[in-house]
Amino acid sequence: MNHAILKQSTTLKRPVLATTLAVLVGSLLGACGAGDQPDLQNPGASWPSGIAVTGHRGASALRPEHTLASYQQAIDDGADIVEPDLVATKDGVLVARHENDISGTTNVATASQFANRKATKIIDGIPVTGWFTEDFTLAELKTLRAKERIPANRPANAAYDGQFEVPTLQEVIDLVKRESLARNKVIGIYPETKHPTYFKSIGLPLEKRLVDQLVASGYKGKAAAVFLQSFEVANLKELRGMTDMRIVQLIDNPLNPPAANGAPRNAPYDFVASGSKRTYADLVTPAGLKEIAAYADVVSPYKEVIIPRTAANEMGAATSFVADAKAAGLKVHTWTLRPENPFLPVSLRKPDVNSPTQRGDAIAEINLYLKAGIDGFFTDDPAVGRAAVNAFK
Repeated sequence: MNHAILKQSTTLKRPVLATTLAVLVGSLLGACGAGDQPDLQNPGASWPSGIAVTGHRGASALRPEHTLASYQQAIDDGADIVEPDLVATKDGVLVARHENDISGTTNVATASQFANRKATKIIDGIPVTGWFTEDFTLAELKTLRAKERIPANRPANAAYDGQFEVPTLQEVIDLVKRESLARNKVIGIYPETKHPTYFKSIGLPLEKRLVDQLVASGYKGKAAAVFLQSFEVANLKELRGMTDMRIVQLIDNPLNPPAANGAPRNAPYDFVASGSKRTYADLVTPAGLKEIAAYADVVSPYKEVIIPRTAANEMGAATSFVADAKAAGLKVHTWTLRPENPFLPVSLRKPDVNSPTQRGDAIAEINLYLKAGIDGFFTDDPAVGRAAVNAFK
């Protein structure tokens, strides 16, 4: 089945082998009696029972991000949850891309039929030039192929360039459901609404589309194996009004410098758009965390909010963030724990500390966050994340 996913068809058809397996497993489960089986999509409010390992954009250290191959690899490597970032197409379909600008993650720049779609837009206050999902129908987007976003760090991933489609949210859901059934294991989904203020401004709001699609796929409120996340605040409050599914407030680095044009990057964009002067620094205070707890279940900050780096790029002392968040009634996840040297503190880089591709001791970094008391984390290599959690136990 895994090979069927990795050799994904260039059509929209489901891999035949995976479908056959799902049908066989479903038949076996039915023979045992449906009442004897847990609901793998809706395991209950106590799920997940342990530290949650989320495959960040799938297993993006091993396959081009946000492809079915990447999500499949994450599941194969022990991820509890997979994370699709969501943007909309011109015809309103939710697809998995880190950004609506697809210049760096697809072959669109070499697709001559779309040369005239190149544009400059203001996204979250910052001018961006490229090709954007909202200017393509799903059928057009499906003619493109994914490529590795950071080949300088992950050259092995570039070998997969041109092999995989841009998946829809529904295709990700179908994969997760199929693998959950085949493994008799709960596999969660952690969708992020990207640039929600922007998409609402162009008439393609993400929130209702997302909730409606999850509900239609069988996910049921607070029992669902779902986390809904955003860096903005207003859309999370809107989502809370639509569903009881778990909601996650993402927190970016409060120390992010302004963009080249002076646009702030240290605050939720809906704050900026509304003229508020509040920033992420306000949200990570005890008072800010209590505000978040009024609409969210989890807070997920940039990892250095929990354990800052020193001036020498080593791990510093943990802050009070985890304790403050838990005092407010929130669980704590963090992002993103990556295995390659450039993303690690200097003392954990191996063997060549200056190599952009070699891997260091990522388990040691993860272990420090586990000791700090987090409830889950995003990792680009779920096999490493799973190994760290197993060792920590």
